[in-house]
Amino acid sequence: MATVNFSVPEKIKRAFDKTFSGENKSAVIARLMSEAIEERRRAQRRARAIDALLGIRRSNRPVSKSEIRSARGRGRP
Repeated sequence: MATVNFSVPEKIKRAFDKTFSGENKSAVIARLMSEAIEERRRAQRRARAIDALLGIRRSNRPVSKSEIRSARGRGRP
């Protein structure tokens, strides 16, 4: 196990201690850190996906309203 030292505002520490009273605080911190890491990774994946979609959109030519209407109508009974 590694030891991590960091400072937090006293108000946050008191609220944390009260909220997680009776629990293994190291385990709680480790879980919260894991969740934060996963959330950051999801955000990075979303950003890459958005960039890819925008790149595709930039490479496509604009489509007129009449072309859209025509495409919607094709293949419909």
